[in-house]
Amino acid sequence: MPVATRAVVTAALAAVVAVAGYLGGLAVAIACGLLVVGIALGWPALADLPSRVGTSVVVGLGGLGAVTAVHLTDAQPYLRDLPAVFAGAVLLAFLAELARRDGRTRLVESVSGTVAGTLVAVAAAGWVAIGRSPGGLSLVVGGALALAVAAATVALAVPVWLGVVITVGSATVAGVLGSLPLPGMGLATGALLGLAVGILVAALHVLLDRLPALEDRWPAIAAVTLPVTVTGVLVYVVGRVLVG
Repeated sequence: MPVATRAVVTAALAAVVAVAGYLGGLAVAIACGLLVVGIALGWPALADLPSRVGTSVVVGLGGLGAVTAVHLTDAQPYLRDLPAVFAGAVLLAFLAELARRDGRTRLVESVSGTVAGTLVAVAAAGWVAIGRSPGGLSLVVGGALALAVAAATVALAVPVWLGVVITVGSATVAGVLGSLPLPGMGLATGALLGLAVGILVAALHVLLDRLPALEDRWPAIAAVTLPVTVTGVLVYVVGRVLVG
């Protein structure tokens, strides 16, 4: 999948999260569940792991379990059950390895890659948590807007260093402008949120852009979904620090 196509798809996914954030409640959880499914389907091929089916099952169950747990938590802190869900997913990763019948080649790589993919999927629950916090829906919309702008700018045909500057700068500007009509978000919050999202998107682009696996469908699906899922926890942290 060409870099321009990946950028457009990531921006579109961020827009879906923004719309879900505007609707609030169950819509955010459903959007995050779809993100988890994308990560689960593509992560084993993106990380070149030996047990494709087992890894997808563990990543999917871990991510969906995290989203469900946060959605059903009735009071703050909404992420309080997340460690238990992640710990259960780690145990499930070991059980998946025990179920392998291929000689368990590359065992350490398989376990570590599965746990890493589960962590990425679990991060999507951050969108649900911040959406349920006071003033959180504005943060979801603002963060998703900054993410969409940053994702769109990484496709520019410029030198790497200039692309990083443009991506971070455009996301920061988008965060500031997005904070103006959104209740409960100040300019400082919007600027810091956009800056953090821009740095994250630029770093992931530099890290993943040259992977040969991205020419195939499933690794590309994971790559375009990855920035959106990881941004969930980032938005939650910024929101908790600056908004409370």
